[in-house]
Amino acid sequence: MLCPPDLTYLNGFYSKTPQRLSKYSWFGNVRLHHFRVPEDAVLLRWLLTVSRGSGLNCDNQNITVHFRAGAPPVINPIETAFPNSTSVSLAHNLTLTIPSGHSSNVTLFNVTHPKPGDWFLAAHLPKDEGKIEQQVCGLPSCSYLFQAQMFLRRAADLPILQHNIPLYQTLTTTPALFKVFVPEFTSRLDVFILNCSGKLGNDCGLLITVGSSTLRQGSEVKQNCSGLESCSTSVLIPPWNSWLLVTVETSQTNSTIPFSISANVTVGCKPLSVSSDFNTSAFIRTIIAPQSNSSGGLSNTSVSTRDQPGVRANSSEPVCMRSPSVLRDEQDVLSLRFIISSSNLTVTSDLPTVLTLEHSPGDSGGMFIVQLHLNTSSLVGGFARVKACLTPSAPVLHVNLSQTCATGYVSSNESQALLRIPFPDAAVWYLSLQTVCNDSVDCRNASAKVSASVSVSACIDDCGPYGECRLLRTHSYFYGACVCKAGWQGWGCTDGATAQSYSRQMAAALLLTLSNFFFIPPIVVAVYRGYHVEAAIYFFTMFFSTFYHACDQPGVTVMCIMDYDTLQFCDFLGSVVSVWVTIVCMARLQDPVKYLLFMAGTLVISMAMQLDRRGLWNLLGPVLLALVIMVTSWIYRGVKRHQCYPPLWRRWVLFLLPGIVSALIGVCVYVFAQTDSNYYYTHSIWHVMVATSVVFLLPPREKHIPPWGWTNKICSYRRCKNEKVELYTVT
Repeated sequence: MLCPPDLTYLNGFYSKTPQRLSKYSWFGNVRLHHFRVPEDAVLLRWLLTVSRGSGLNCDNQNITVHFRAGAPPVINPIETAFPNSTSVSLAHNLTLTIPSGHSSNVTLFNVTHPKPGDWFLAAHLPKDEGKIEQQVCGLPSCSYLFQAQMFLRRAADLPILQHNIPLYQTLTTTPALFKVFVPEFTSRLDVFILNCSGKLGNDCGLLITVGSSTLRQGSEVKQNCSGLESCSTSVLIPPWNSWLLVTVETSQTNSTIPFSISANVTVGCKPLSVSSDFNTSAFIRTIIAPQSNSSGGLSNTSVSTRDQPGVRANSSEPVCMRSPSVLRDEQDVLSLRFIISSSNLTVTSDLPTVLTLEHSPGDSGGMFIVQLHLNTSSLVGGFARVKACLTPSAPVLHVNLSQTCATGYVSSNESQALLRIPFPDAAVWYLSLQTVCNDSVDCRNASAKVSASVSVSACIDDCGPYGECRLLRTHSYFYGACVCKAGWQGWGCTDGATAQSYSRQMAAALLLTLSNFFFIPPIVVAVYRGYHVEAAIYFFTMFFSTFYHACDQPGVTVMCIMDYDTLQFCDFLGSVVSVWVTIVCMARLQDPVKYLLFMAGTLVISMAMQLDRRGLWNLLGPVLLALVIMVTSWIYRGVKRHQCYPPLWRRWVLFLLPGIVSALIGVCVYVFAQTDSNYYYTHSIWHVMVATSVVFLLPPREKHIPPWGWTNKICSYRRCKNEKVELYTVT
């Protein structure tokens, strides 16, 4: 068959919205971009644009971009330890740099012959050092935006290699491209080059590549045919039910090389066939029984496919594996379990037991978990252990051979095994189980019974006691990640290298909560001087700040009296309103005006807190406005009296200046000094400084107001009060 000389190529362009980058502390800080690469793509070109936003004194900045086909990239930029029994393959990454003084970086990254399907890009800034930055107008200093755009080139009429039918092709400087379909149960794919002739006689200098690029080692099989007129390359157990790309290129320049190419697929064996009379009652019992079992174990009443009546073997092909039926049970987003038709799988040494586990693209954002349990009373023959191999796209049919897979073992000494794969590829996965014997015994009759539990969850063990599992989303794609606390790190919050001790957690909780008791002196002073509304606001702030910080603690030292979000809102609101009413009170306005400003300011601050609780202007705005009101009132009084206001130097030296210094120290610590590691004592200093400043800054009691604000009465008759404006002054 003669192959068409030219191919038709088509282009495509895909773009994602720019996203602001964050410093990395957990996977939720990355900006994940999801693209779909169509079949027959021959070139993938990423246009990566990083732009710098507004900011002063921005130094050189590195941005890391990770690439992966099939699932989100598994990354470890801060080099934490992964949980035990976790199989990890880190994604390919690229570092982009924006030099100081430059506003952007544009980088092209090419992938030749990319694998079709889902591709993911994850971008982030370097490690978060824990500095707590206050936002100004909603934007942090030196912000960075990342945008990924994909240019695609694909062949619209790629020649198909049919099995054992040669194609005749003339090769020029442009590589020749073909595709071949690999059916299910294929054990071997062979590609042959025949009748090749070049300028150097039989040496055509050809290079055969089978497979597509995933930026992982081993995704492509290459064979150099230099010096050979005929050559071939083989792929053992290629991906089932998929198209494989075959590329033929030459090292000779300015030459035309005719050759023929063919492919052969070997179906070495198939599993036992199931009859049309499927036993549904067995599966009904399999589904119902585990739901009543709190441990999630499998039902013992299930009937395996091999033991069902009506099961027959294909007499024309050898049986090379056992393949029990598996039910896919979707429970929720990133919550999936596989129910196996037999609770106890018989695993022998002659044939592997293979479980087919179908994953949809939506399952790739979770954690793939396989648990094995060996029934130690069922061991027969020269049993040593059971080896488990977990692979995507095609199974391992001989577990004793050296093949790449996620591996686990169960034996008489270790009867349980666990396999975990973060962000598994969106493919059909296969779990191969086979008995491995002692070298000195006959292995023909060795067998064991193993129970398997297979599931997909959003996070590893729900992130444990020191983490929280978060369900994240990029457009319509969901993925899970753990956000850790109390110094714990890692994908499952299991890396305790920087973990806080219990005494450290308790000290942090006590400092942050008990430091709020410094608001008791301001409350007492306010009540004594007749400022009852102000005292109520200080008490509100003290109460909610105490219980917010008790609820906000990491680890085990936590106590929440109500919803966390409610406590946080009340704490932030009370803090700013306390500052607002204190400065307005210092303006010494008449009561109707003062209380109008109290109410109006509280309503505006509540709205601002709902929009952005951590915005720096939520504090600076009310402070600046209150200072303007206070200074205006003081200037008016000073001009009216022809003297400085307040008039007494003792008021300035003993009260105003210490109060201003305390407030400035608290603001500087709050804005510039707080980090994640020192938060518990720097924020406690903020509590103490603010409360201390209120004690000094509250104006003295009005002369017509008695101590504690009690009304003077003599024998049930009220004493007359002179409420002229002149008596509202400070002497």
